Amino acid sequence: MLNKELLKEATEFIYSCYKEQNKTAREIENRLNEITQQLQSHGFYEHTTEELEYGAKVAWRNSNRCIGRLFWNHLTVIDKRHLHTEEEIRDALFAHMEYATNEGRIRPTITIFPQSLPNKKIRIWNHQLIRYAGYKTEHSVIGDPGSVDFTEICMNLGWEPKYGKFDVLPLVIQVNDHTPHLFEIPEHLILEVPIRHPQFEWFEDLQLKWYAVPMISEMSLEIGGITYTAAPFNGWYMGTEIGARNLADEFRYNLLPQIGSLMGLDIKSNISLWKDRALLELNTAVLHSYKEDGVSIVDHHTAAQQFKLFEEKEMENGRDVTGDWAWLIPPIAPAATHIFHNHYDNEIVKPNYFYQPKPYE
Repeated sequence: MLNKELLKEATEFIYSCYKEQNKTAREIENRLNEITQQLQSHGFYEHTTEELEYGAKVAWRNSNRCIGRLFWNHLTVIDKRHLHTEEEIRDALFAHMEYATNEGRIRPTITIFPQSLPNKKIRIWNHQLIRYAGYKTEHSVIGDPGSVDFTEICMNLGWEPKYGKFDVLPLVIQVNDHTPHLFEIPEHLILEVPIRHPQFEWFEDLQLKWYAVPMISEMSLEIGGITYTAAPFNGWYMGTEIGARNLADEFRYNLLPQIGSLMGLDIKSNISLWKDRALLELNTAVLHSYKEDGVSIVDHHTAAQQFKLFEEKEMENGRDVTGDWAWLIPPIAPAATHIFHNHYDNEIVKPNYFYQPKPYE
């Protein structure tokens, strides 16, 4: 029986994709006939390589929470839809890490695995391909509090904890309903940046570091009604993601009180603005360290200027810019950017990336 809803979504996608790529009406008609036949025969259809590449790029262009969309058309799309075993997927993820990291000259990349079907599904259990462990102790957390639950899952699957502040978690890959497989990431694939400050020599004594590439692996990619539940992707960091969130949030590494104290600030009084000053210096340290090590990163003011250019380009092409204002404004000095003073429609446009339920909950 023909799935009319899927055909409707496929039709909308094909019209958008083929028109934007200057295809003829005949080409659109022929492709829709092919898709209809596939749906009637199998209940699903398969994207061409060209459609997959377009869909993944436009999904980035449509990502309401992303400030870095100016570079959507520079995304490298790696088609791995022919892979099916945990070991094949692991090797493809390792290849993604190496290609995307590029010795610090980070390349925006997505690797797409087979689409989800009623009897077939691939899931990468990790939030990001590289992420630090968090160990809950009686009185505190060692490492990243944001990873406590997943760290316990990894330990239950047989991973040996090291109880350090920056231990890289293993990959956990599940194919269909099989038992998830756990794989350690080779050290040579993990590029990390030691965090130091351009003026404060004591900053190095904190022994902070962060990984170079944020490779999101828990989201699904939806193109024309087809869902890819395993499609890890990355750009490069905006400095505040590390300096104002990962290392600063009270429910993450919570470093502001320690840094404020080392700066000699009065951390008992809000009127001293110690959090603001500590936050600024932590972010200064992050940007300085990445730049000095030759690892791609962008400051939030430059990112906002790039987003403004993205908006202008979209307007030139007759496309509305959707956005989630609360996510687009940077966590530091938001009022110093044009984004703070603008309104954005948070309408979800497809293709797009979507959060999906955690497979281990």
